[in-house]
Amino acid sequence: MLHNSGPSVTFFGSARTKEDNKYYTFAKELAHDLASQNINIISGGGPGIMRAANEGAYEAKLAHSIGLNIDLPFEQDLNPYTTKEMTFNYFFSRKLALVKYSRACVVFPGGFGTLDELFEVLTLSQTNMLKNGGCKVFLVGEEYWKDLMSFIKGSLTKEKMINEEDINLITLSDNKEFIKDEIIRIFKEV
Repeated sequence: MLHNSGPSVTFFGSARTKEDNKYYTFAKELAHDLASQNINIISGGGPGIMRAANEGAYEAKLAHSIGLNIDLPFEQDLNPYTTKEMTFNYFFSRKLALVKYSRACVVFPGGFGTLDELFEVLTLSQTNMLKNGGCKVFLVGEEYWKDLMSFIKGSLTKEKMINEEDINLITLSDNKEFIKDEIIRIFKEV
């Protein structure tokens, strides 16, 4: 379903983010702007940030709004803004599908699930396990992510648990236009 879909960006973030939250608005607007450039938007297909991203792409009407849902006994039904969807029984297969065809991932504040997805993307990119050459990660929420970035830049590099250049996999920014332009540039380089 996804291998011939064209350029794609994956959005990660909390299922608990409400529509009146600034990150919901940011995700929806960024997804709309990218989809208007014929870039497909992929999310976990649920509520919160996932819904915001799919909603923005759906309203742009130029690219696919893809939802890769997980079959859970609670919390997550597929949101109504997808044009392509799949449901997975296992998190590990869903996580791989979420990033396998994306050249960029936009990660918003979230909980354990979002952190799990973030570190999966970073690990797959760092070890060159993605067929597309890796997935550039954009963290949105400078205040939210600052302690994690301090840990990554400080402890992980200081203790040589990652290489200095691995930090280049991540860009921390709250500037929507910058992120959009960087993602468009990534696809022009391909």
